[in-house]
Amino acid sequence: MERTGIITMKGNPLTLVGPELKVGDKAPDFTVVNQDLKPVTLKDFDGKFKVISVTPSLDTPVCDLQIHWFNEDAANQPQDVAVLNISMDLPFAIKRFCATGGIDKAVALSDHRDASFGTNWGVLIKELRLLARSIFVVDKENVIRYVQIVKEQITEPDYDAALNALKKLM
Repeated sequence: MERTGIITMKGNPLTLVGPELKVGDKAPDFTVVNQDLKPVTLKDFDGKFKVISVTPSLDTPVCDLQIHWFNEDAANQPQDVAVLNISMDLPFAIKRFCATGGIDKAVALSDHRDASFGTNWGVLIKELRLLARSIFVVDKENVIRYVQIVKEQITEPDYDAALNALKKLM
């Protein structure tokens, strides 16, 4: 399934691959890899609220701001909140980025292998094979409670709206 008219990059329209997920939908499973190349799935975060920050590439200024913002916020969240960042960056690049950038609270994961997250969650950019900047908040029963797919990919997401959605769940 391909969807158009949802996002742009520097004003240029792009195509998203996968379904349009909405609040109330069951969160689809995915398989990504961590910095040590070990598979990670949605089930690995069972029993937790999940804040999923999605970035095109950590080596860009806005993505850098986004993961740092969520990493700082993760330090203030209770143990039953998992803060994830998923990108198409290679696990080795993510490991280097997190080490040099002090990312130690948000769990940075890579979808580069199969684009499982991007395809299942409807945020894979067809033309670039990157993930669309977005945020999902998922409850402990794996029901999606907040979705933001950022229209213009070079702009930051609405952090406050995502945190307000999380607060309403807790």
